[in-house]
Amino acid sequence: MTRKILALLALSTVLSACESTETESPATQKVTPAVQASPAPATVSSPEASPLAASPLKTGDKVKALNGSFSDATVISVDEKSGKVTIKIAGQASAKTVALNEVVKE
Repeated sequence: MTRKILALLALSTVLSACESTETESPATQKVTPAVQASPAPATVSSPEASPLAASPLKTGDKVKALNGSFSDATVISVDEKSGKVTIKIAGQASAKTVALNEVVKE
């Protein structure tokens, strides 16, 4: 009998944890009047905020590359259109193409 009660208690705890977080029923929720917002003026984003902004990286720059840990690398080429850079990591024979956000200029 005790096992059944404990099983029922565990089951009810699991089910209550799975329920949605809303505790109010739709009938008890307060209705707030909609506030009309004035139209906001259009904002023009600066080129600095654009993800396609000019990259400060150039061919030959020394960078730190994120590949598990930060490794010393040299920039071979920069493709600003796709947001990728080709680098040669020190100690490795082949070049690697990574995203611009995965390298930091030293």
